[in-house]
Amino acid sequence: MEYNYIKALHLIFVITWFAGLFYIVRLFVYQIEAYHKPSPDKEILGAQLKIMAKRLWYIITWPSMILATVFAIWLISLRPFFLTDAWMQVKLGFVLVLIIYHLKCHSIFKSLQKDNVKYSANFMRIFNEGATIILFAVVFLVILKNAVNWIYGTVGIIVFAILLMLGYKLYKRIRERD
Repeated sequence: MEYNYIKALHLIFVITWFAGLFYIVRLFVYQIEAYHKPSPDKEILGAQLKIMAKRLWYIITWPSMILATVFAIWLISLRPFFLTDAWMQVKLGFVLVLIIYHLKCHSIFKSLQKDNVKYSANFMRIFNEGATIILFAVVFLVILKNAVNWIYGTVGIIVFAILLMLGYKLYKRIRERD
């Protein structure tokens, strides 16, 4: 019974963590676009977007990441035999990539808070898809576990990533036309 409550809490904080990651990168896009606007729009929008990003990052995203990790460790401590399963080892690899992605977002966040723009808005739109690819990979691994053939799974994730990039390029063309 305890396991299911902890699992539910873990899932809730994973969802809020991903929501934070999806939205923070979107805010990065808006901050970068605001940075290139003329005054006074640049200052007004920039200040508001910094506040929004700071609140999202420190009130939702970081706490969600920490709590998702705490509950994950608790779950593993209750069922350590999962660590011997191949699907769990691959999932933990994706989680490590997600943590690296989170830390990269933190670096970008800190730079943008200082008005130091290192990336383009277009780069951030593509970067935003990183969390989506990780989400798909982890959900399919957890749901399908050993039922999924690793070759098909890997090819599926690559095809999904390619489709996301093609969708982005199409969206970019439509935006440039309008």
